[in-house]
Amino acid sequence: MDPLWRPIKEAGSLTDRIVTRIEELIAAEQLEPGERLPAEREMARLLGVSRPALREAVKTLEAHGRVVVKHGQGVFVGHGEEDAVRARLAHLEVSLEELFAMRQVLEVPAAAWAATNATPEELESLRHAFEAEEEARREPTDFDALGRLDAAFHLRIVEMAKNRFLRQTLGILQDMLAAGMDTTLAIPGRVEQSRRDHRVLFEAISARDPEAASAAAAAHILGARKAALDRVRRDGAKG
Repeated sequence: MDPLWRPIKEAGSLTDRIVTRIEELIAAEQLEPGERLPAEREMARLLGVSRPALREAVKTLEAHGRVVVKHGQGVFVGHGEEDAVRARLAHLEVSLEELFAMRQVLEVPAAAWAATNATPEELESLRHAFEAEEEARREPTDFDALGRLDAAFHLRIVEMAKNRFLRQTLGILQDMLAAGMDTTLAIPGRVEQSRRDHRVLFEAISARDPEAASAAAAAHILGARKAALDRVRRDGAKG
């Protein structure tokens, strides 16, 4: 018997006791971030609990960001607060419209703060991110690579805003958008429009013009939102 997974005998709600046991193992660093937990059948046997009780405990742990459930792969120890925020957002029923609205709430002020707070070194870093993305737009386009560079450009701006929670939340929203749909960059005309939008945004931040930067960010997000929703409607009509 693995001493790490000794049977649970403490009094109280079985689900709560399972949650407490796994949280104690994580707190004691006997389970490392990213480590895969035993398969459900095996873990239930080791803990001496029923599989339904274990499933309920895993749901609670996932909601608290303590574990991450990857369907088809297993249950993994979470990586702290980012997974906690990710779990809370993932359990909300949010539409594509709501996600883009949240991006606007986050990224528009971030652009203004970046224009106000950026150091010369950060502006140079943003220029490198912008130029790398420009290079990736050349034909034939690798949309996966371009999507990553597009996200990196936006995240760099948020980093320049110097708000750690803002950066963390934006990364989660981008993950959720990527999971729910393919990149909008594959939509005809979006590559060139995104290029123009990013140039205006980059130039406004470089000029340290917060009003122009926030306006550019708002226009870019609204354009991406319209393209995404138009494609969803077209795909729905095909179905």
